[in-house]
Amino acid sequence: MDLLKQKILDEGEVYEGNILKVDGFLNHRIDIPFMRSVGKEFYRLFKDKGINKILTIEASGIAIGTLVAQEFECPLVFAKKTKTKNIAGDVYTSKVESFTHGTTYDIIVSKRFLDKNDRVLIVDDFLAVGNALNGLIRLVNDSGATVVGCGVVIEKGFQHGGDLLRQQGVDVKSLAIVESMDHTTGNVTFRD
Repeated sequence: MDLLKQKILDEGEVYEGNILKVDGFLNHRIDIPFMRSVGKEFYRLFKDKGINKILTIEASGIAIGTLVAQEFECPLVFAKKTKTKNIAGDVYTSKVESFTHGTTYDIIVSKRFLDKNDRVLIVDDFLAVGNALNGLIRLVNDSGATVVGCGVVIEKGFQHGGDLLRQQGVDVKSLAIVESMDHTTGNVTFRD
């Protein structure tokens, strides 16, 4: 997606430790007109898959998931990172290690919101080593639902999480795949 690549080049910041900061348009301040185009692109890529549910993880995935769910005219479910008092009953749970935050947490989804009849598209803002997507895939598999694919806004191709998921047969589509980035120069290159 050329518009996304240009926004990364214009507005993204590269930090030491393979961090690409895009909080000016993607995951802190949300550029809604741009995010509408993201939602439309994921719809174009996955529209023939019979999707009836979008799944993401809090917090950064919610904005993306909302606009994707709007395009598919289906519900968005987001995995919570902590159990709260407003989640009653049984839940699906999975452990996820956050590359960015360096912590491991349990993600949970109420069993009321995923079942064997669901065809699920998982969406997220970033894919690095694949921990978040793998955790979400485990939740879907535990529910008996079907993962029809994973839509990622930005994949860090040099960290190979997307490659490993694709080797496992997961249909991963990323709107921009960063091939390399250099925190000393700020340069970012993309995979074609």
